[in-house]
Amino acid sequence: MSQFQHRILSDDHTNQVVATLQQRLLDLVDLALRLKQAHWCVVGREFRTVHLQLDEILIDVRTGSDDVAERISTLGVAPDGLAQSVASRSRLEPMAVKFDSASNTIKIISQLLSTTITGLRESIQVVGELDPISEDLLIGLSALLEKHLWMVQAQEISH
Repeated sequence: MSQFQHRILSDDHTNQVVATLQQRLLDLVDLALRLKQAHWCVVGREFRTVHLQLDEILIDVRTGSDDVAERISTLGVAPDGLAQSVASRSRLEPMAVKFDSASNTIKIISQLLSTTITGLRESIQVVGELDPISEDLLIGLSALLEKHLWMVQAQEISH
């Protein structure tokens, strides 16, 4: 329920929208951490290209997570981006802590982006009728990450 006197949505709509936005926030914060981990640990022939590309994606993911957190705040609920919440509730697959080839890093990041996008698209369906502003935010973020997914997975194809 909103902590603010002047509510944007009904309590029921606020609860539903915040629940789905909160899950997206946790996944986005986790994705940002994993992108940075991959950035530090990528090695091999295409190191520099992938190293720099991961930072480009990271900028958009961090901005997106901030936008989602601020939307939760706007709805009168404190967003939870704490490390223990991310660790226990993120829906992203586990990732090994090791140096990895650029080609394997691309595969891992493609999967992480795909999982995140699937979650965003699910949330778009949930919030669509309840809060068009949150829906618009998620649509924009999904479109941006889908473009990054295209650019990443295009590198997986060899001709």
